[in-house]
Amino acid sequence: MRRATLSVTTAADGSATAYSPRISGKLHSAVYVPDGANAYPNTVDMTITAEATGEALVSRTNVAAGFTAYPRAATQAADGTASLFASGGTAVQDKIGLGNDRIKIVLAQGGNAKTGKFIFLID
Repeated sequence: MRRATLSVTTAADGSATAYSPRISGKLHSAVYVPDGANAYPNTVDMTITAEATGEALVSRTNVAAGFTAYPRAATQAADGTASLFASGGTAVQDKIGLGNDRIKIVLAQGGNAKTGKFIFLID
């Protein structure tokens, strides 16, 4: 496993956009760690996507505490029908693949000059 860590500081208007280094592999987890002294306020909205494809990885609004997410995406057959565990059952999900792509973090309503850390584990 590899780890990509980003520290993201907001602008005066509470926004921020940051990018990871280029990554190839499957996203195992995404962790948000609030700064101990200068954390984003409870109104911060986070949208984390794959830069090249725009595929959603994590989306949270009004984040009040750190979190760990294990993003997964629905799978399907070659004809586009959903893969299910049993007929009419629960959708099969798998880790999201990144191919020489960057993870894009967009923050809104994050306060002036506030800081947080994002840690991504890649298989």
